[in-house]
Parts: sequence; structure tokens; C-alpha cells
Amino acid sequence: MRVVTAAEMRRLDHLTIDTHGVPSLTLMERAGQSVVEVILKRWPHLAKRGVLVVAGKGNNGGDGLVIARLLREREFPCEVSCIARAEDLSPDATTNLERYRAMKGPFTEIPAGDLDPLRSRMRDKGLLVDALLGTGLRSPVEGFLADVVEFMNASGLPIVAVDTPSGLDADRGTPLGATIQAEVTVTFGFPKVGQVIHPGVVYSGDLVVADIGIHPKAVAEVAPSVELLDSADVAWLLPRRADDSHKGSYGHLLVMAGSRGKTGAAVLACRGAMRVGAGLVTLAAPRGLNEILAGALVEAMTEPLGQPGEDRWPALGAVDWEGLAERKSAVLFGPGVGVHGSARTTLETLLEHCRLPWLIDADGLNNLAGDVSRLREARVPPVLTPHPGEMSRLTGLDTAEVNGDRIGIARAFAAENRCHLVLKGARTVMATPEGRVSINPTGNSGMASGGMGDVLAGIVAGLLAQGLPPEDAVRMGVYLHGRTGDRVADQRGGVGLIASDLVDELPRAIEELTQTRELVRA
Repeated sequence: MRVVTAAEMRRLDHLTIDTHGVPSLTLMERAGQSVVEVILKRWPHLAKRGVLVVAGKGNNGGDGLVIARLLREREFPCEVSCIARAEDLSPDATTNLERYRAMKGPFTEIPAGDLDPLRSRMRDKGLLVDALLGTGLRSPVEGFLADVVEFMNASGLPIVAVDTPSGLDADRGTPLGATIQAEVTVTFGFPKVGQVIHPGVVYSGDLVVADIGIHPKAVAEVAPSVELLDSADVAWLLPRRADDSHKGSYGHLLVMAGSRGKTGAAVLACRGAMRVGAGLVTLAAPRGLNEILAGALVEAMTEPLGQPGEDRWPALGAVDWEGLAERKSAVLFGPGVGVHGSARTTLETLLEHCRLPWLIDADGLNNLAGDVSRLREARVPPVLTPHPGEMSRLTGLDTAEVNGDRIGIARAFAAENRCHLVLKGARTVMATPEGRVSINPTGNSGMASGGMGDVLAGIVAGLLAQGLPPEDAVRMGVYLHGRTGDRVADQRGGVGLIASDLVDELPRAIEELTQTRELVRA
């Protein structure tokens, strides 16, 4: 599903109206109609008690006036409180105010600094409609307008937000001062980026996307570059398995992972790759850990590295690498390798000599952080899978800055450093070197436990080994990882999940997606 920025949505509106001849009042009418349909489908009993539309002076307020008129036409009690003078409304809002007044709809101007009229109008209502501010908000909501927002939030009444909750940054998903906490947001044309990432997801409540007739040629011209993943699209990325295939048909992944005290990371990454369908997996790890790792991974092969008894990751050069890379189809480097000189030497060798699809995770990222510019010289652009703390080390920004603009930072980093980036967290963000961005809606708070990232790295690398292009392996892997976590949470509850739970559930989650693909085909 395409997702748009506020600027892209303005451009889509402009092209639809000015180039393709759809009147702006027609779009406004359709927008208001879509909100009314949601209200009457979800809360007809509350609408019978009365609806108060709290409107601003712009076109968002104009949408609110359409809503009020259409509700009254259907004989539901509704009135409008406007946080502006009637003479200050936008032209389209003014037209709809005239239509609303023609049917004798109650309209109250709320003078600045006085909440009493709003309190009076709100009394005995069943529902509030937030039509104060639109998606173009850039400055904080302060002063009397903030008082109005906070008063609405404190009312205890369900709030339906028109297009976006007032106060929410439509691009970053962060509150700009006081922000409406909506029960439902009805957004027009396409979801806005800030509504599908945190914390905007929470402020938006249930998100309903209404088709108001944005012209297809306008969409083609604007070409939004952000998508929200869904099962119908992702299911098509699953590798197909022929009846006469064998283990060699599904790739051979080399996992370079593990050191003393971090053998679990290597085991989980390998198991994730095997469960996602990689035909063969070889784990390269310090020789002194081979007995432990071979015992834990009876289905995988091992490649002991370094001297007898060594439990620290050794420095590997070009000759060592050529031997390891023989007959492999993809590489995963980093889980549990430690942060030290010999691990950095190995990473430098990979950057210079690896010709296979590959992924850098965990300690591999921390070893890279000292000189990120080396990425630009890599023979093959790698996939990077940082959590916000690792992203902070890669960029030099603090974690709060990273989380404050996850899409912008991920997109810029991937383009500048010629890599595929997976910025993990709630609503994981994926970015390509070309600037395309995907947002993942799956996953839950029960997955906030050690080892989940190792499993994800193994899943994505296992898909790379099976021949998926990096962008598809990332989209499929991240979505599948979260969906599997959701299945486990549904079965066992949302607390106490461990990474091994996901590994064991992966085949069933894959089968579920396979069935989705067949249903779409039918």
C-alpha cells in the first residue's frame, strides 16, 4: 500500500483539481461523506445522542462542515463549533458554511481564551469530530488552540479525526505540541507517513483510508516512494519450491558469527536461516567453540577458524575468505563476533572481496561504526540491520534523534552509503540505495527480548541465499519475522516470548502466507 508525505498529498490534490479537472468542492464532499459513513457504521448509537464538529478555518474545517451537513440531512443531531471567525474561513470552507447554514445548522464561533462556549456545546454529545488542522501543520500547537485540543482529549468522548489528528506531524509521526488522541482517523486518498509509524500510530487510533477520487495519472506523476507492507503483496515474494527440488536448489548460506559468551547469537541466526528454507547452512566460528556449536546445530555444517582452543573471532584475509566463499550463495556476518581489531580486519576483507549477496548485523555493525565510509567501496552493497542504538553509532546521532526521524535518516543513510538498510524497532523501516522505503506493520512488544534480531538476520540472509534480490529479501524477511511473532503472541500471550519460539513457528507462518498467495491468485 502506498503511503504519502504531506507534500506529496498536496501535489496529488493539486494535479487532480487543476490538471485533471476534479473540482476541489467535489473532493471535499467525498471526504466528508467518507467520514459520515465511518461514523454511522461504527457509532450510530452515539451519533443519535449528538455529534459536535470542532472546526478550524482551513479546508480541514471545510470537511467538518460537510460532515455536519450530511449528518443533519440524515436527521442525526449535529452542530459545529468553529475556532475561528466565519469571515476568516478558506473559500471552500466558506461555501460549505453557506450550505450548512442554509439548512439552519447550528454554528458557534469560539472566541479565543474562552472554553465555556465549547464546554456548553459539548454537553450531552455522544461523539466529537476533530476538523481543526490538516496535514500541512509544521509549527507547534500552542496557546488557546492547545487548550481546545486538551479539552477535547479530556472529554472522555470518542474523537474521529478528519484526515489526520490535529497536532500530529504528518511526515514524522511526532506530536507538535498538543495533539488529538483519536479513536479513529479517516484519512483521504492515501495513508500519511506519520500515521503508520510510531508514535503517530497511537495518536491516529484505527486508521481508515477513504478513496476520494485522486486521479490515477496524478498518482503516476507523483510516484510516492514509501509503502506500508501487507500480506497480499509480500506473499508473492516467497520462493516457490518445485516437487523435484533438492537441498542445492535453495542456496548455501555462510554464517560468520559467534565468540566466547555469544554462541547463542550464532545458533539463532543459523536456525532462522534454516527455518526460512535455506537449503544448506555453514557456520564459520572460532575453533575453540566448534564442539559447542556443532552440538547445538545438528542440521548445519561448521567451519572452525583460527587456532585450537581459540574462542575469539580471528582476523581473516583474502585467501581465508576465498576458501570460505567457495560454493556459497550468500553471507551473514556479525552476530556475536565481538568488537575488536581482528573482527574489524575480517569485515574489511569482506567489504573488499565479497562478491556474494550479504548482510551485516549486530557486532558487525559496531565494527563498521568507526569508518562507515568503507561501505561506499564495497564490491556488493550489503544489507545492514541496525536497531536504533546501533544506528546511533553508525550515524553519530543520538538515539532520540534517530527515532525522531526514522524514515528520513534511514533513507538518507542507505542512499549515501550505497546499502540496503533495515532500521529495526516498532514499525521497522527499510530503505534502498535508490531511496525507496517500506514500513512494516507486523510485530509486537513481546518481541522485545534478546536474540530476536539474530533470528531476523538469519531469516533475511536465508532468503538472500535462496536467490531473492536484497530489497525483496528484506521486505519478505522483516514482514515474516513480525508476523511470526504475532502468531506466537496470539498462541502464548504477549509476555515472555523468546527468540526460539519464533524459529519454531516460522514454517507455519510461511504456510499461512503461501495460502494467502493462492487465495489472491484464485
